Amino acid sequence: MNILIRGGGDIASGVALRLHRTGHHVFITELPQPLAVRRTVSFAETVYEGEWAVEEVMSRRAESMTQAVEFSQSGFIPVLVAPELDTVTLDYAVLVDARLKKAVANYRLARQPLIIGLGPGFTSGGNCHAVIETNRGHTLGRVYWNGSAQTDTATPEGDPRRVLRASTDGVVVAQAEIGQHVEAGQVVASVAGEPVRSPFKGVVRGLIHPGLSVSKGLKIGDIDSRDDPNLCRLVSDKALAVGGGVLEAILGNRL
Repeated sequence: MNILIRGGGDIASGVALRLHRTGHHVFITELPQPLAVRRTVSFAETVYEGEWAVEEVMSRRAESMTQAVEFSQSGFIPVLVAPELDTVTLDYAVLVDARLKKAVANYRLARQPLIIGLGPGFTSGGNCHAVIETNRGHTLGRVYWNGSAQTDTATPEGDPRRVLRASTDGVVVAQAEIGQHVEAGQVVASVAGEPVRSPFKGVVRGLIHPGLSVSKGLKIGDIDSRDDPNLCRLVSDKALAVGGGVLEAILGNRL
């Protein structure tokens, strides 16, 4: 079964892993310049690197749909730069919108494909067939065949200080690497020459791809106080839970 996933960030990549490991042919579409922060566990990084591995599952950037199909048949997860859905020429049975834009998506529903939306902005029977809860708690990863996901809290999970944001518009220059230990106050990156410092001691869990132009307030990094660099290369429990919800929706398709 061909499954198209829109978005290649860390949550989308957790979904892709679960589907790939259960024998499905997964295709990922991304922007020309993805803004994934947890790049070590994001297939979005394939756009920059050409090839990328997440937990030993390999992806390759495809320049055409023909090439994407060839990569998929060879065991790779193909990643295509295709921001608009109408440019994708693939016969797919399932569409998973994993972009986490937290805005209302506009899809027309029919019996095919099965459309699965992740998190806020999706309502089953409205703009998707099934919604997967992305908010942490007892409902994380649950499948809603009726209703919507919880609304966006606009608050980072855990200690909100862990999220590093651009204090101005400009180009990101990395001063540390993902998995590196940093001390409180240490410069992790700079934007337009302005330093972005770690709020506390820990490891750099995520950092946006260097050289990108960003706007003020955009999330560009993440610090993990657990200080364990090994966690930086593991897909999160949240991503796997959401991936399990997507798999449940596919296997329990009510269409």
